[in-house]
Amino acid sequence: MKRIKIFGAGSIGNHLAHAARHLNYEVVVCDVDEAALNRMKTEIYPSRYGAWDDSIQLFKNDAAPRGGFDLIHIGTPPTVHIPLAMQALAENPRAILIEKPLCPPDLAGAEELWQAAQKSDTRVFVGYDHAVGAAAHTVETTIPQLGDIQTLDVEFREHWGGIFAAHPWLDGPQSSYLGYWAKGGGASGEHSHAIHLWTHFAHLLGAGKVNEVNALLEYKTVAGAEYDSLCLMNVRTENGLSGRIVQDVVTIPTRKWARIQGEKNAVEWIASYNSQGDAVIQVHPGDEDKLLLMPKKRPDDFIAELRHIEATLESGKRSPLDLEGGLDVMLLITAAHKSEQEKCRVSIDYAQGYNLNALKIASPNNS
Repeated sequence: MKRIKIFGAGSIGNHLAHAARHLNYEVVVCDVDEAALNRMKTEIYPSRYGAWDDSIQLFKNDAAPRGGFDLIHIGTPPTVHIPLAMQALAENPRAILIEKPLCPPDLAGAEELWQAAQKSDTRVFVGYDHAVGAAAHTVETTIPQLGDIQTLDVEFREHWGGIFAAHPWLDGPQSSYLGYWAKGGGASGEHSHAIHLWTHFAHLLGAGKVNEVNALLEYKTVAGAEYDSLCLMNVRTENGLSGRIVQDVVTIPTRKWARIQGEKNAVEWIASYNSQGDAVIQVHPGDEDKLLLMPKKRPDDFIAELRHIEATLESGKRSPLDLEGGLDVMLLITAAHKSEQEKCRVSIDYAQGYNLNALKIASPNNS
């Protein structure tokens, strides 16, 4: 790939611009806000990467070039992800990368995007980059040693103070979509890496898709913001694998962890295990655990993501970042909110498409 256009000059736009320049792409960044573009050039990018890169071209959205891009990245608030993705499809790039979560939990436009992408030559990805990191690949190689799989658990527990420290122009959750679960924020949306990683590992295990969700969410109203601070999900797949997904915005210190428990052995995935990077722990009962360290820094996540997309476009193989996976995550997020609000277990019927009709009340929680 040679040419990338990035919608959104915020934190994720800076990360992708830097990664793209590392890979020698021509980079165009556009935003609806001139102040955001100036902040990227004078504050965010130089503070993170040492100096501004004058080769990066900045435009307001209405003046940005159209056509001729290999990759279009959408790093805006979730409420405009799908409208921008539909516009991007019309430009016919080789690929589109949409930041997570794919959309708000009302699923507006999700099925339309799915259908449009199916008819297009453009490959559409969703930015759950943890699934294509070295640690996730190492977990995959360990699976044959586990025996029959008993459970799968994933947690992304992280106080979002770190997020706001990286976004000093925000006064708090009320200042952006992050503070509004209905706009794709809160624990359920912001930390949906956990949901995605659960579904990714379930796929590798041959467990099929999640078709049952029983959730408990803790909603908060603070300074006008309305978000879920805690999202607990018990899930079961169509092939009978059960497990647990935990996401919150209150835990200090951060815990980003997964465990696949087999009949023989277990394996754990840990993000930011120490200052050096991620880790995988192979657990063998009766013997010492084996710790495998995966050195990396934060910019490496996005470089690896772009390299993965390049390789996928060349091979044509399935990717953990494929649009279908991001849409599946949205069905689980929406099911979790429905489960909490209706005090019930929710079943997912994928044959109904990516819309609210796919979610059915299975039974009350107390049954």
